[in-house]
Amino acid sequence: MKYAFLIMGPYAPDRDDVRFPSSEGITRMIGVPDIETAERTAAALADEGYSAIELCGAFGEDGARRIIEATGRRIAVGFVTHFPEDDGLFLRAFGN
Repeated sequence: MKYAFLIMGPYAPDRDDVRFPSSEGITRMIGVPDIETAERTAAALADEGYSAIELCGAFGEDGARRIIEATGRRIAVGFVTHFPEDDGLFLRAFGN
């Protein structure tokens, strides 16, 4: 299986791309600076035969929907979330 995890922040996908190969396929962690770069990266991953992409919490539901559309719904796309009662912890950790 080929699987990727996209993180959004002060990153560049040509520089911030870590690969974890295994006998079962490959897992990649790719940093992207914004949603537009994430859309292009996700579309390329779908074209390269990746089966799934997981998104960091910075994408939120709207960002996840944009990535789903960018991949043409050809692959599974999920996104990290947390329980509402932990909002304060996440605000403290990540800011706004």
